Amino acid sequence: MSAVVEVKNLRKIYDDVEAVKGVSFKVEQGRCFGLLGPNGAGKTTTIEMMEGLIEPSGGEISFFGSPLNKESLKEIGIQFQHTALQDFLTVGETLDLFGAFYPNSASKQSVMEMCNLIEIENRRHQKLSGGQKQRLLLALALINDPKILFLDEPTTGLDPHARRNFWDLITKIKQQGKTVILTTHYMDEAEYLCDDIVIMDQGAIIAQDTPSRLLNQHFSGAIIRLPIENLGSLDISEFGRPFGHHHVDIDAKDVEVSISNLLEKGVKLDGLQVKSANLDDLFIKLTGHQLTEAKKS
Repeated sequence: MSAVVEVKNLRKIYDDVEAVKGVSFKVEQGRCFGLLGPNGAGKTTTIEMMEGLIEPSGGEISFFGSPLNKESLKEIGIQFQHTALQDFLTVGETLDLFGAFYPNSASKQSVMEMCNLIEIENRRHQKLSGGQKQRLLLALALINDPKILFLDEPTTGLDPHARRNFWDLITKIKQQGKTVILTTHYMDEAEYLCDDIVIMDQGAIIAQDTPSRLLNQHFSGAIIRLPIENLGSLDISEFGRPFGHHHVDIDAKDVEVSISNLLEKGVKLDGLQVKSANLDDLFIKLTGHQLTEAKKS
């Protein structure tokens, strides 16, 4: 597949803070590309430079083989984290308003059908639930029929059911051949939606590939998770790595052999869990902290 977006050595400096530290990656056509990491990792700043909203301090951004320009920006749709909408308009009227901004907008009916808005077309947008509001914002990002869709943490604040419904919408959009660029700090979201991912931490890329390749590269077998107190006076680093403040994770190529070794060392097995590695585990292994901890810092 050909790259529709390419970023080379992209940097952004605010005063004496380097928010984005020379990141490079390619986004291929028709795929969902995820920029992952905690708040403050630099992913939103990276996306805003790609969207033409802020000026890079250095590096290059190209769309369809040409440097970022006004023409290439016509081919993108953006769902921001927060969008101010005109007061007192219904869902349908809001779509009419935004559609009027473009010389060749998509069919309002088709966009509403895709985003499951038909039943609430005549409802004022101020009366929408969180999930309904996000579906409306997604529809607004699609109203110009873009080739590339940017989604900046689109499911933040949604309940689990609304999040899964939103994921299904993104899957349908990708099936139409559109390219989706997603930022999120939800690793389960990225694992469900993304074909390719970049994990950022403190402004830099710490890993990039497909989710499955990254997991296969860093893990083999399963993860054994134990309460730290089970180790007694034994050194945690001898076994694995901390998971939060109360557990330790052990990479186990052979679970039975690993459990036998623990028993031989006198480790209690109370509260033991055996699980497959996921992107959360990968983030912890690469950074030494949980994503939730990083968000608070």
